[in-house]
Amino acid sequence: MTDETLAQRLELPRPDVTAEEAGDILQSRYGLSGQLSELGSQQDRNYRVDTGDQTYVLKICHMIYETIELEAQNAAIRHLAGIEGAPRVPRVVASTDGQDIVAVVVRDQTYQVRLLEYLEGEGLTKPSYLPGHSVAALGALCANLARSLADFDHPGLDRNLQWDLRRAGPVAVQLLSAITDGAARDRIAKNMVAAVRRVQPFAPALRLQAVHHDVTGDNVVSRRDEKGRLIPDGVIDFGDIIRGWLVGDLAVTCASLLHQADGDPFFVLPAVKAYHEVYPLKEEELRALWPLVVARAVILVASSEQQISIDPENEYVRANLVLEQRIFDTAIAVPFDLMETAILKTAGIELPTVATEHWHPLLPDLDLQNMLYVDLGVESQHFAAGNWGQGDMDWRLLARAASEADAAATRYGEYRLSRARLLSARPSATYALHADICLAAGSAIAAPFSGRISWQNHHLVLEGADIGLHLDGLDPSVEDGAELESGQAIGVVSGEQGSLGGLRVQLSTLKGAEPPLFCTPAEVFAWSALCPSPAALLGKGVEAPKPVDAEILAVRTAHFAAAQKHYYEIPPRIERGWKEYMFDVEGRAYLDMVNNVTILGHGHPRLADAVGEQWLRLNTNSRFHYAAVADLSERLAALAPEGLDTVFLVNSGSEANDLALRLAWAHTGARNMLSLLEAYHGWSVASDAVSTSIADNPQALTTRPDWVHPVAAPNTYRGEFRGPDSTGDYLQSVLAALELIDASGERLAGFIAEPVYGNAGGIALPHGYLAAVYGQVRARGGVCIADEVQVGYGRLGHHFWGFEEQQVVPDIITVAKGMGNGHPLGAVITTRAIADSLEKEGYFFSSAGGSPVSSVVGITVLDIMADEALQQNAREIGDRLKGRLVTLMDHHPLIGAVHGMGLYLGVEFVRDRETLEPASEETAAICTRLLELGVIMQPTGDHLNVLKIKPPLCLAAESADFFADMLEKVLSEGW
Repeated sequence: MTDETLAQRLELPRPDVTAEEAGDILQSRYGLSGQLSELGSQQDRNYRVDTGDQTYVLKICHMIYETIELEAQNAAIRHLAGIEGAPRVPRVVASTDGQDIVAVVVRDQTYQVRLLEYLEGEGLTKPSYLPGHSVAALGALCANLARSLADFDHPGLDRNLQWDLRRAGPVAVQLLSAITDGAARDRIAKNMVAAVRRVQPFAPALRLQAVHHDVTGDNVVSRRDEKGRLIPDGVIDFGDIIRGWLVGDLAVTCASLLHQADGDPFFVLPAVKAYHEVYPLKEEELRALWPLVVARAVILVASSEQQISIDPENEYVRANLVLEQRIFDTAIAVPFDLMETAILKTAGIELPTVATEHWHPLLPDLDLQNMLYVDLGVESQHFAAGNWGQGDMDWRLLARAASEADAAATRYGEYRLSRARLLSARPSATYALHADICLAAGSAIAAPFSGRISWQNHHLVLEGADIGLHLDGLDPSVEDGAELESGQAIGVVSGEQGSLGGLRVQLSTLKGAEPPLFCTPAEVFAWSALCPSPAALLGKGVEAPKPVDAEILAVRTAHFAAAQKHYYEIPPRIERGWKEYMFDVEGRAYLDMVNNVTILGHGHPRLADAVGEQWLRLNTNSRFHYAAVADLSERLAALAPEGLDTVFLVNSGSEANDLALRLAWAHTGARNMLSLLEAYHGWSVASDAVSTSIADNPQALTTRPDWVHPVAAPNTYRGEFRGPDSTGDYLQSVLAALELIDASGERLAGFIAEPVYGNAGGIALPHGYLAAVYGQVRARGGVCIADEVQVGYGRLGHHFWGFEEQQVVPDIITVAKGMGNGHPLGAVITTRAIADSLEKEGYFFSSAGGSPVSSVVGITVLDIMADEALQQNAREIGDRLKGRLVTLMDHHPLIGAVHGMGLYLGVEFVRDRETLEPASEETAAICTRLLELGVIMQPTGDHLNVLKIKPPLCLAAESADFFADMLEKVLSEGW
């Protein structure tokens, strides 16, 4: 085919064939009829045909495309259909007279027509977000397809096609004239020239074979795995099949993924890794890959601009252009060298390092043994109470250290806490690719290796044969363009005599560009290869220790009992908290939306000071006499309803509920307890016995002791009876259990329940439910226990205690978690008469429950809650957040309900709002996706389909909005 023919093809609109005319072709040539709907295409006219029994695709093509080219497509499909393990492909359907390709005339224009089976499945283009697993699966599919085509041959493969990346340069020249914006045209042309130049040295080594050359999200079909992720397993549209570069096939696939990459080119690396594992590429092919991705992006944009100029009503092309422009912008967002390095390392190819053993000292007058290296990482002792957020904190700490030594330096390879951005959907660039040195102004600086000087905008580069030295903060003694030998003077550290100056040092092999000072954790493996450690210049101590997260997790797994689970399959290693934020060791800031333990927020300095002061003064057990235990007991009694004036102090909620049950037994002399189904009350023998949540204990319903009598969960959303006025119906379950106890001749000890259904996500109990049940229990001499461990203590905002919402007063209140803000502290509050009943069994003692430190913690928490108006904040921010979440229901049917009040909320996900089928797998995947976006969230409920929203009560309005925004993003884009 000649270049003239190619030029003619570039100017073709789609065949002008209406749906009615296509239906006539279908009936006359294939004997079929059905409903036709148009499918998008660049230059063909395609119709989906639904006959009722079968679904097909009718493909109508211009005659300028030779029949042998179409025959090659059909032959490739049949070739793949005969290979076990190859991707699914559509079946070619012959006409009534046995032809695979039919020539038809429509309004005096001749076209070629084919009919293919419609391959069922979902495409990958529509979702705005693809998980890494899906990206890798697309790479593996592309490799499997290419491997299956390796021995396929056909004369129709040798085509002069605009999409052939071997011809990308000349094709781009022909297409660029369609771009009317001169600046945009020049930008595209410049990047195409750069891409072609990088490919040229590798071109002779690039393998040729039959390749599909269009394995994109539009041209694959997928199934969903058990976690709801799209896994492509079929390929359609062989219209671009050619004999071309093997690596070009992967380049097309990688480029197609970039519109879903959110601006991050590294997004495609799982596809590269998976492809290489299935069908290994040569090093030259790997080096050529990214320039070919850029070339593909250029051709995509230019072709669409050209096609729109010819066929302005082609909405398929117009919609794709938006995505293609995003592909192009992402492809050129980073240097070629970076992507080449990332691709090579992803494929397991080790890159050579720069030899430094013969380098001359950079600071010849400085003894590196006297250098102090300042820890600015997440675990640094220099940081507290958010002081790392002060803009100049890193420099202040560096200068302070330098004043105590000859010089001080920051550390290369350190994840800087000061760089952690709060409320960010993306990880921050926290990894330092440089080091800053604070030392005496006027200190000499020498060239460690020979090279050429570049001096621009106060930034000096010594460009050596294989690496560059970047310096800031010096007064140079050499001119721009000077050639230096190793050891020759470069200049001195800037600053007045007798003062301290700052020198920034960075090494880089990146040519023609200034490297970044920091990179994100995901980019470290590539950027650290391009910007190696300056240890050869500044001493080994300049290298920060590498995080050993995997090793620590392995130790935890080996020695920490497996029943003590951790959040997430691959958990981030959290080592710092502040207010409603948590930070992992790589400086990723997370919004903590699950931590009801830290009611005040993380790292509260006032609480830390109070604990430290008390610990230095005294800590012992509560059998000694000291003021704090009396003060805390008095404060707790004052918070409870009148008559509940006696306090036990314990270590946890489990211990508090265990003790409450013992008090019920001791006071009544009976053993039988009523509890609710789907409830959780703790891990001790007694508190676990009354816990019936199968999410916490899958055997809960079959292992309860005979003294436990579970009654129907009054779940007003998904229970047997629905709505707030269902008390009468649910009371029947309680009465039935009581009648069985009465009939046995035994007595009732009591009833335990959360006054708000916390374990189900904060569902309110039916109106008057507790009043009705409490009345029946007390009529039989039993006591009523309100488990406020999760829902009480101001968290509900509108009430301090959950039982206030039901307008009842219990006989025993249990509380823990938030009352210690993470310190092990719990309490049981009851009447003097009930408390005194325990003395029949002897005295009670909890070693740390009421210790001086624990008591001071409890007092200080209450003081801070009052001084910072945290219950009011829970009410105001909780109402704001719930309003945002309820609004999401209008657009996302996966949300079945929003439960709770204040800052104890639950978002329940269902697959059907009528059947309420729990969306358990979706909920788990949503939590994982939220973690990627910087939000810590976990599921709850017996079906694990409820987001349990219980953040620190200091949650700010912007944090609540960020959570709602990120949840909306996940529900809109997918997971």
